[in-house]
Parts: sequence; C-alpha cells; structure tokens
Amino acid sequence: MPKSENSVAKPLKVVAVNGSAYQPSRTRVLVEALLAELSQSLVVEAQVVDLAEIARPLGAALSREELPADIEAQLVAIESADLLIAAAPVYRGSFPGHFKHLFDLVGMNALIDKPVLLAATGGSDRHALVLEHQFRPLFGFLQALSLPIGVYASTADFNGYEVGSPALQERIRLAAERAAPLFADAARQPLRRVA
Repeated sequence: MPKSENSVAKPLKVVAVNGSAYQPSRTRVLVEALLAELSQSLVVEAQVVDLAEIARPLGAALSREELPADIEAQLVAIESADLLIAAAPVYRGSFPGHFKHLFDLVGMNALIDKPVLLAATGGSDRHALVLEHQFRPLFGFLQALSLPIGVYASTADFNGYEVGSPALQERIRLAAERAAPLFADAARQPLRRVA
C-alpha cells in the first residue's frame, strides 16, 4: 500500500559496526557518511558499535558468556538491527581479527536474511576486492543478505579524516540509494525504483 502524505515513517534501526581499533578512524568517517546518506531518504535510528571502545574486553572473551554486559548489549543490537553496516579497515588483505571475533560471538542464526551493507577502508586500491573475497564469504556463511553494492575507500579518497573524493561520495550515494527500496516503511517520501 502506498504511503500517504500524512503517514509517519517507521524508524529503521541501523547498527553500524566500525571494525577499526583506532580513533580517529577513516573507517568511522566512512560509516558516518553512509549513515548520513541513508538518512537522506530513510528515517534512521542509528547506533555505532566501535571496536576501538570494546576491543580489549572483547578479545579476552572466549565465549559469549564471558562478555561484559555492555558488549553483550551491543551484540544484541547487532542481532536485532533492521540493517547492519559492517565496516572495517583492511590489514594484510583482510579485516582485523577482532572484527571477525565479534561476529564469531553473534548468534549462529541471528543474521539470517538480515540486510548487510559492506564497507572497508585500506591504504591503497590493491585491497579493493576485500569486500568480495573476505566480507561476502563471512556474511554469506552467516546467511545474511549482503547488499549488492558495497563501498571500498582508500587513503587517497580522504582529506585527513573527511571524505574528500567525489568518486567515493558517489559510491556512498549509490550504495544508500540501492539499499533504500528494501525499507519502504522507513522512507521519508515514496521511493522511486532504481533502474
């Protein structure tokens, strides 16, 4: 049923995992840019899980039962999100071990059919295929629905800790535009179909 002009959009619960263990972080900048772009067409209720804030206690836990309550709450947020943004820096051709460990502790069936927007940052374009070779297999195993357009950004795409490249801004826009039709209930206005 089409949305009337007077209807209020249901907020989309978006949880973004920033897999960088450092602050400041270009990965965090990319996450914020994706959230801002999604907010242009969708009513978004966003939460960011920052690995930089939880890496040490997370790494010390061998099982979910050993996690502190605040990290358990963040896992629950990941599991209950309407849309997950999974973003991480690339080191030696893959995402950081703590990023993988976080998803090792997510419930085995918790991400089934959950839309996931993939994003990564790296020092150069030689890491650009990391989304296809590392991220998609991980989220495929978890039976999540990896969105078709992910966003990879190299150091050259940033001016310090700001998005500086028009090409990166366009990739961010396109990823958000292609994700938005999946969440018509959260649309700020009726969405047009992307060709």
